[in-house]
Amino acid sequence: MTRLWHSRPVVFGALILAFALVAAACGDSTDTADDSTTTAAPTTEAPTTTAAPTTAAPTTTEAPGKPYGGEAIVANDQEPATLNTFAPGGDNSIVSIIGQSYFSGVQEIDGFTLELIPEMVTELPTVANGGVTVNADDTMTVRYEIVDEAMWSDGEPITGEDFQFTLDIILNPDLPIFRATYEDIVDSSFTEKTFEYTLSAPTTQYELLFGNIIPKHAVEGTDFIGDWNDKMWPSAGPFILDTWQKGEFVKVVRNDNYWRNDPETGQQLPYLDSVVFRFIPETESIINAFRAREIDVIQPPPSTDTIETLQALEPEGAVVEVLSGPVWEHLNFQFGVNRLTRNPDSPNTSLNYRKAVAHAVDKTTIVDEILAGQVEPLDSFVDVFAPTLSQASWAQYNYDPETAKSYVEAAKADLGVDTIKTVFSTTSNNDARVKLSELFVDMFTEAGIDYTNSLEDSQIFFGETLDFGNWDLGEWAWSSSPGFSSLVGLFDLFDPELAPPDGQNYYRWGTPEVTGQETEGFNQAASDLIDENTTRFAEIRDQLNSSVDNDVLIPLIAEAETILADQVVIIPLYARLVTAAVWGDEIGGFKHNPTQAGETWNMEMWYRVDM
Repeated sequence: MTRLWHSRPVVFGALILAFALVAAACGDSTDTADDSTTTAAPTTEAPTTTAAPTTAAPTTTEAPGKPYGGEAIVANDQEPATLNTFAPGGDNSIVSIIGQSYFSGVQEIDGFTLELIPEMVTELPTVANGGVTVNADDTMTVRYEIVDEAMWSDGEPITGEDFQFTLDIILNPDLPIFRATYEDIVDSSFTEKTFEYTLSAPTTQYELLFGNIIPKHAVEGTDFIGDWNDKMWPSAGPFILDTWQKGEFVKVVRNDNYWRNDPETGQQLPYLDSVVFRFIPETESIINAFRAREIDVIQPPPSTDTIETLQALEPEGAVVEVLSGPVWEHLNFQFGVNRLTRNPDSPNTSLNYRKAVAHAVDKTTIVDEILAGQVEPLDSFVDVFAPTLSQASWAQYNYDPETAKSYVEAAKADLGVDTIKTVFSTTSNNDARVKLSELFVDMFTEAGIDYTNSLEDSQIFFGETLDFGNWDLGEWAWSSSPGFSSLVGLFDLFDPELAPPDGQNYYRWGTPEVTGQETEGFNQAASDLIDENTTRFAEIRDQLNSSVDNDVLIPLIAEAETILADQVVIIPLYARLVTAAVWGDEIGGFKHNPTQAGETWNMEMWYRVDM
């Protein structure tokens, strides 16, 4: 049920399957991503929990352990346009948040480990466990074994035929469904409890496929888009859709045929009789309803003011979790010729200058001023994707104005200039970024850098400025998702072989000349920085995109991270906050998930403490 992210600026909240990256654009509050433009397409999702399945008889009476019964009320500032995640509008985050109750598929993002875990299958396929095979003809075969007890809410077993039907739906050219990677499937087969498919080439993107399975017996022969907007097919999750009162709420009720048990107590899940999703557009109204205990669980837009308001309720029984989320802000350098339109004296090709900036930036002060010290600064973007793989490669650049000054002097010698000048650009209608630009004034001045702010409206910055590379020193955010596919996809953003519009290396680091584009701004000379590092990085990127073996991927990821840090191509700053609150004296079993899985990722584990 969890949506994963596409690697191009999209409307924030549209959770898109692909490289797990999105340019997080503008927003009025310190952490809210009221984000920008471009095309995004609906796709599949990834569902719930790690509990071992059983076939225990359903019960609605209190059993030893956790109590059954009762209702939880969740508030959200959005209402879905459709309940069908494959339909237009189904890529909105609220569809996934509600859909955690009845969607199910291959994988879920665990809220404790922040890793992909299996849901409807016995284990996630890998090269190591034999679930993934790279064939002699360079195709790749992926195999799933479906949990024996898995069934739909109407009692029909979940089978390989449902997986095949899902694939057929996705590949139907008459349906408006985003089918990237699925369209590379060249063969598939199934049995009652297995499904396998073959992709035309190896890719880590396989780990994100089949995140939401469709029941063939219920959907076949219907109008897939027209018939499944206001109602939902039989559930494979812990709850069943009961009511959608448009403009007000969606209510789901217990699925008595849910096939998972609580691994701690052995009790059949879910515990609650029902969950109600109330739609309250204004954040202030959500907070007031929570304060009045009309709402049990909220995940509001995470401004520091909102967090402090919620934390003030903790003595009354509120539990507030403030976590580093998937959206991470970074400072970056433009290496293309168009940067000179912003700053004719741009020093970006000097590594000594870039190291000076890395030592001039006081990330601790930035976090304290913008996020009230609620999170730690980032020493690597890998921390956001896969903390166990991070080398904290940017930790070498501690805040040290004197060291920064020495690098500035070395940069002057590199460039043959008397003054180092930089022009900083970002969005003017994001409070956090405006504050950042103000903090930079003293930091850069102290390091001996002539610093100028040149902020723009987000529509301009995330339009021509980003596309054409019309900035000198810039700042924006990307968003991450767990899994190797997401982390591998990140490195495409720096691929020296893929300048816009064909690629996503907006930084023009090592990119060749671009000609013959219909839009003139894309036609540019080769990057002003092409060297052995950009050449090696291009090789690593190609190797990352041609392997699915973790033993091969991990050292390549480490080398790529090291190059980006040692060459100071970017400077990771911090991850935005994600917060959730629950009345802990009313609802037990809640665990906030800071990823795209959201606050409802384990709603089958929630129970009423006050029963």
